[in-house]
Amino acid sequence: MKVAKVSTVRPADLAREHGLSAQAVRNYEEAGFLPPAGRTPSGYRVFTEVHAAALRTFLALVPAFGHARAGQIMNAVHAGSLDDALEWIDRGHEQLLRDRSTLDSVSRAVQDLTDVEPVLGPRTIGELARRLGVTPATLRAWEEAGILVPARERTGYRVFRAEDVRDAELAHLLRRGGYPLAHIALVVDQVRTAGGTDTLGAALADWRRRLTAQGLAMLAAAARLNEYLNARAPVP
Repeated sequence: MKVAKVSTVRPADLAREHGLSAQAVRNYEEAGFLPPAGRTPSGYRVFTEVHAAALRTFLALVPAFGHARAGQIMNAVHAGSLDDALEWIDRGHEQLLRDRSTLDSVSRAVQDLTDVEPVLGPRTIGELARRLGVTPATLRAWEEAGILVPARERTGYRVFRAEDVRDAELAHLLRRGGYPLAHIALVVDQVRTAGGTDTLGAALADWRRRLTAQGLAMLAAAARLNEYLNARAPVP
């Protein structure tokens, strides 16, 4: 879509279309999210339809890639570094793919946990290690990473309750999938915060909906960016 240059557009008019303030539009121009505006002899900014297209593009990029990355993409475009802009977009798609892979792995792990033999009483670190087929040193490393938070007896020995065993089972499944401890700690914390795998199922469904929405936002943002690039320098 080719956007024709027309008479100047007031900052207030640009802002009103998106529910922004005129100052926000000026801030975006200063940050390089919009191309440099012209100036009247008295110093007022002169915006055009190209600036309006730039603003629509930036605001479409935000839900797709986040505010910071959207700004980096627009800065690269306005600096004439199209390859850099495309690289930022590629990184966003790469992250979305990783998130989808993680979601699938966690969903499978949670499903596998439903088939695990329930724990009837607390376990020592040795008993839990034998149950999982790992060493006690591995469990201590998981504790240091924040994955496990066992209680302590008066003697100082660790006591792993049913929920601790559940967390260890989930960590073991994800570790076999190649995920780093820091990532596993975040996932296990979600399970712990949700109160168990049953509640986590709803959280995973919501996560999937958000990833789908982000993917659709990326499609919309790509179309808007293509329009803007043609408006700046029409492709034959």
